Amino acid sequence: MPIGDPGGGEFIYTEEGLPESVFMAVVPCSDIGLALSFYNGLLGMDVLYRKDGEAAVRRGTATLLLRKSGVVGVDTGVYLGVANPYDLRRRLSDEGVAFVRDPMRSPLGVCTSFKDHDGNVMHAIEMNAEVRPES
Repeated sequence: MPIGDPGGGEFIYTEEGLPESVFMAVVPCSDIGLALSFYNGLLGMDVLYRKDGEAAVRRGTATLLLRKSGVVGVDTGVYLGVANPYDLRRRLSDEGVAFVRDPMRSPLGVCTSFKDHDGNVMHAIEMNAEVRPES
């Protein structure tokens, strides 16, 4: 319900204040150094900053906040956009990364799932895929 204009007039909302994107997602980790080895070293994400208990990494528009946690090994629900999930799988498999799901077509594009160093499940999906509802 709109609060309205403090001066007494009516205010009509258009698109002010509505979300435009997912800015960042948090990934729990047991050790920041190991997390950076994975996300920076293997996934090529740039380190934006590092301090006690957390670090932020980014590649393209994907930003992750790596936060020390006692609870790891979760399905993060994070989908990273990649040009080709098959290429990602080939590259990470060569580095010994465990995959939970081979690349497969979904209504939103080809996606795959893998585990980071803590066993957190990360997902990757092809960017710019044509959305095809399943029939």
